Amino acid sequence: MAFLRALSVACLAAPAAAFSGGPACTILGAPRSSSTALAMEANDRRAFLAEASLALAGVATAVTAGPSPASARVFLDPAMYGDQELRVSAVDSLRESVRRALLQKPALTPYFLELSLLDSLSYDVQTNEGGPDGSVVKAVLASKDADAHTKALQECAAVLVEAKKNLKKLSSITLGDAVALAGAEAVAAVGGPNLPTQLGRTEVAAKAPVPSSMPPLNLFTGDVDGSVVADTFRSSGLTEREMVALLGCLVSIDTIEKATPEGDWKANSKPKFREAGKIGRMSDFKKLTDEDIENELAKDGLDDEESYTVSGDDGWYIADTFGTADDKFGKRASKDKLELSTAFKTLAKASASTTQYSWIGGLLLSKDLPTAKSWVDKYGSKPILYEKDLKVAYNAVTQLGAEFTGGKYESLLKNKKRKTLNDDELDFLR
Repeated sequence: MAFLRALSVACLAAPAAAFSGGPACTILGAPRSSSTALAMEANDRRAFLAEASLALAGVATAVTAGPSPASARVFLDPAMYGDQELRVSAVDSLRESVRRALLQKPALTPYFLELSLLDSLSYDVQTNEGGPDGSVVKAVLASKDADAHTKALQECAAVLVEAKKNLKKLSSITLGDAVALAGAEAVAAVGGPNLPTQLGRTEVAAKAPVPSSMPPLNLFTGDVDGSVVADTFRSSGLTEREMVALLGCLVSIDTIEKATPEGDWKANSKPKFREAGKIGRMSDFKKLTDEDIENELAKDGLDDEESYTVSGDDGWYIADTFGTADDKFGKRASKDKLELSTAFKTLAKASASTTQYSWIGGLLLSKDLPTAKSWVDKYGSKPILYEKDLKVAYNAVTQLGAEFTGGKYESLLKNKKRKTLNDDELDFLR
């Protein structure tokens, strides 16, 4: 339709320009011969055809060029999981899978948070491209690097992909939500606060390319210059205060994990009770052998040939369904509840032996970022302020570039300006 309208405009405009343009060639009082009139008519016709062809060429160019491609967007639909029971079931299952992976291999704790930050920092505030949609998993799994850092990120990505696949049997969860929840669970696993995470990220098409704004996967290894790290946070629309809160969290959870001795991750932390008035002795218990079990089965008249081993059973760990968060999702990677803000007090003394993120101290305490240094001092002396800021910062970074959609959420929250830590009105905590 646009092509036809442009064509009609060109055809109407061309004769008007052909007949009205140019100087008048008639002489008052002199009659015009028929040959002169025919020559003028032929000239007018040629001018009309020439201008019409130019107009058609312009229209064809506009049609073939087409509109510029739209920037990638992250859409949030908080109601996509249906009722509350389905949402809670999906979230708890994902958290339990992450906690199980962390208890089996506590060294993965900071890498789950890295995945979440890399996914969120792919958003570019200038081009509106990228955002926390789970594309980092595709980038990590497609990486050909064989260093220890990349392999750790790939292990974390594989855990999330497997958890998502298992959840399809009962409920569902998008990869973008899984990445954001896993980062929050990594912080809770070392005794940190429960970070709020907005759910509802829509699934990205399987064949969608990784955004060109995706930061390098080694952004947090120390191999990248600190100025590049700071610019990555700025290009995503984050403030220095938010950068300090998030980078400090990486240092904190890695320091706590490295300081925690390894133990039996399947051991139940619940105390064992005996009948009142009796003292438990080791002699009261006897380890059952295979023969004892077979004898008991024979007494019940059960078929000895019947197998009671489920296919694929390799010693599954089933977390308790009721009780505290530790009972539901497994033990914390750290037994003692340590304050995350402690790392800010010793940030200047951080070394490679205490944390792999010792380079963050050089960045946040540099003279080039005086505002960041002031927040390091405040967070080190005010644990409550830091945990409050960390919750706000994580909730903000995992929603960068997101647009709410779906019913009332779209009408209430669409195009609403993001609240930053600089908008905080709780001055008494500063």
